Amino acid sequence: MTTDVITFGCRLNAYESEVIREKVQKTGLQNAIIFNTCAVTAEAERQARQAIRKYRRENPHTKIIVTGCGAQINPHSFAQMSEVDQVLGNMEKLEEKYFQPNVEHARVIVNDIMSVRETAEHLIAGFDGRTRAFIQVQNGCDHRCTFCTIPYGRGNSRSVPFGIIVDQVRLLLDKGFKEIVLTGVDITAYGGDLPGKPTLGQIVKRLLAQLPELPRLRLSSLDPVEIDSDLLLAFEREPRLMPHFHLSLQAGDNMILKRMKRRHLRQDAIEICQKLRSLRPQVTFGADIIAGFPTETDEMFENSLRIIEECNLSFLHVFPYSPRKGTPAARMPQVKKEIIKERAALLRKAGEKNLEQTLNQFKGQDVSVLFETEFHGHSEHFLTVHSTTPCIPGNLNRARVVGVKPTHLEVEIMP
Repeated sequence: MTTDVITFGCRLNAYESEVIREKVQKTGLQNAIIFNTCAVTAEAERQARQAIRKYRRENPHTKIIVTGCGAQINPHSFAQMSEVDQVLGNMEKLEEKYFQPNVEHARVIVNDIMSVRETAEHLIAGFDGRTRAFIQVQNGCDHRCTFCTIPYGRGNSRSVPFGIIVDQVRLLLDKGFKEIVLTGVDITAYGGDLPGKPTLGQIVKRLLAQLPELPRLRLSSLDPVEIDSDLLLAFEREPRLMPHFHLSLQAGDNMILKRMKRRHLRQDAIEICQKLRSLRPQVTFGADIIAGFPTETDEMFENSLRIIEECNLSFLHVFPYSPRKGTPAARMPQVKKEIIKERAALLRKAGEKNLEQTLNQFKGQDVSVLFETEFHGHSEHFLTVHSTTPCIPGNLNRARVVGVKPTHLEVEIMP
């Protein structure tokens, strides 16, 4: 049995899983499974533990290695599981030596992530089973939101030099990828630790200028208050920068945002969406929103519900709040679980309504589709697309929207 990697959580984890996969292939490690865990919520860790136990029951003789943010933050909780053979930290998981099959290592190898000052520069050849590729441009976070443990799993913010990013993108373009996604923990913090302090907008402009053969460039989650003027200019002038932005919003009420220790207020989010829409009117937006943050009243929740409409958010990642041990928010007055559940459902319903309205705006229009399977793909606005005829996965096709469903567009491929 060859070694496999199971990924939980964010796009950065997906990228790092591919790095792990290549490291493991080089070492020749066999009959092992690697769980690359997430720690964004307590539920994410619970799901990882559940998956580990299930896998062990079904595969009693396979070596189980646990890594990722969950392992970095709570290594002993995974080490205490009888199903787990080895626990590696977030830096150790990217080092080939820890996957050597005939080398003895400690059962738990998790070093101080805060001591890391550089982001490892990993060039990978591709993404197994994917048609779009993720590029790590940044890792870590310098901010300390009151609900979040991620900085303790990822360390402080550090950026990948521009030359390495260009080399990585060229490599993936040579492999046939048509869409590149720039990802990280806090990508709008890019460059603060580099000579000259280049911004995210500056590297986007330079990347598109140096790589005219790059068809589509997409960005992962952005902090709404840190979208810089160069990024706005690139968005206005460069159609290869995809017209979809996912915002790290978290709430739509100013008092809750302050208690979260966020860097923006609700008006900042509304204004950046208005600005981006003025540059390209059909731009679409997604956002992360937490339901039931401690002290959230009905009125505060209504502000979060209302901002979905005010910003026209069509793609929502709704997180029911769960306390993370050791965070300031865990010590605040908590909202009842049944109320959190109700509020999460209302947020999701509002997002679904907005998505349906957004999809209807494209009826009868032409779209560009990157196909992930023969019949399914995503448009430049990140709308899900179903084709009436088969297409080659990984190809970009022009298509006309001939039907609209609540969750996707139906298209006919144009000659």
